[in-house]
Amino acid sequence: MNLKVIIEQHTDGFVAYPVGLKGVVVAEGDSYEEAVQNLESAIKFHVESFGEQAFQTEDRVIQVFVAETRIAV
Repeated sequence: MNLKVIIEQHTDGFVAYPVGLKGVVVAEGDSYEEAVQNLESAIKFHVESFGEQAFQTEDRVIQVFVAETRIAV
């Protein structure tokens, strides 16, 4: 099964989370690869715990975009 994931690089490491799962699944790592590896493990545990209920079945995520916007503060 393929899932879309978001991976963010921060000054102190990487944070990763999937798109399209119900609930909160987040992983981190010192490297990109470690964050992805930890996320795969977290997703597996989440799906094993919640079964088919872990998936958002009503509206499947087709594509993920990252964009910037400007706000006035």
